[in-house]
Amino acid sequence: MTPSIMLKLIDVSFFYNKGLDAEVRALSDINITFNKGEFISIIGPNGGGKSTLAHLLNGLILPHEGEVLVDGVSTAQEENLFPIRQKVGLLFENPDSQIVAGIVEEDIAFGPENLGLDREEIAKRITDSLRAVGMEAYRAYEPHTLSAGQKQKVALASVLAMQPSYLVLDEPTAYLDPDSRLEVLNLLKNINSQDIAVINITHNREEISYSQRVIVIENSRLVFDGSVREFFGNGQILKTTGFED
Repeated sequence: MTPSIMLKLIDVSFFYNKGLDAEVRALSDINITFNKGEFISIIGPNGGGKSTLAHLLNGLILPHEGEVLVDGVSTAQEENLFPIRQKVGLLFENPDSQIVAGIVEEDIAFGPENLGLDREEIAKRITDSLRAVGMEAYRAYEPHTLSAGQKQKVALASVLAMQPSYLVLDEPTAYLDPDSRLEVLNLLKNINSQDIAVINITHNREEISYSQRVIVIENSRLVFDGSVREFFGNGQILKTTGFED
């Protein structure tokens, strides 16, 4: 049987300082299904578990309870992690934490090289991913010479070069000015139109309007999962998330 094409958390809980007196429950009994091609916003108060959720989705960390499945494959088995991280791209808040090379095109090539792809395919992926984010002219630049918005585009291109099915973003516009934020959001919308699921952690009201679905995590628990219209029509949830007018 062909596995279901979805990213799924089943009864997932995660603890920091597990087993110690200072144990903190970051996520509690989370059940969520992310379908291919969706554009989803994940919001909630700081410290509520959103970033922990993002790290669980591509196996950067593993749940202490429950299971994370990527197209039917569990993150719990170490041999699954490399292919899972190809399918689930993760973009961090600060692009400086993601850029690994001294030249833009070398940074884009890093992931495909680790896949063992041939030189021709790597070159194609560099060109295609830079074109997708409008950074073709900067392929020979040193990343430290770029603006924050340009760096985030390079980081995004590096993830796209792996050709993921799911793109998880942890507040990707937090360091950006309004114009750069809008550019990145439009890029994400275009990426999503290619049947790539976009899962965006955000505190920005404008970004929510780009999505089809909103998930709210508060105090380690899932407290809302519905459409954008349902979210803005729910007074209690708007108050919880600080979006109340």
